[in-house]
This record gives sequence, structure tokens and C-alpha cells, in this order.
Amino acid sequence: MANTLQMQIKRTIEVIGEFPGIGQKIRNARESDTRSLSQICRECGISRTYWYQLENENLLAPATEEIIRKIEKVLSVDLGVKFDNYKHD
Repeated sequence: MANTLQMQIKRTIEVIGEFPGIGQKIRNARESDTRSLSQICRECGISRTYWYQLENENLLAPATEEIIRKIEKVLSVDLGVKFDNYKHD
């Protein structure tokens, strides 16, 4: 019997949501943490410049959910980013 290979196909659905005030939540969480911004950024895998853009909600493109989840994990916070109410095709 021949072993048949099956190709897997991944479907990615992009959903962009608006979360007003998340920059301030990120800033508050950072300011409550004892680590330096450099250390937090290292643990999140982002630059200080990008961090400040997040805090100021001044991004050229939407932040990824992956980045937000990393920040939540590193700072042990829930930033309230949920996509339950967003619909996709």
C-alpha cells in the first residue's frame, strides 16, 4: 500500500479592531513594573521606539495581537483586547 501525502492549507483571517485607551493601559502597566523599559522591551522583543509608539497610540500600522499578548504576558496584565464582537467573512 502506498503512503499518500496530504497537503495542509492554513487560512488566516485578519480582523482589525479599535481599542481606545490601550496606550494608556500599556503605560500604566509599565509604570507599575519595577523593571526598566529596556528590560521590558527585551522580554517583549520590541524596540523602545516601538514601545513609545504603542503608548502614544501613534503607529503607522495596526499592532499585532501577538505583540499585545507578549506585553500582557511580560507585564502580567490583561489589556482587555478581545475580538469576540468582531465579525469576519
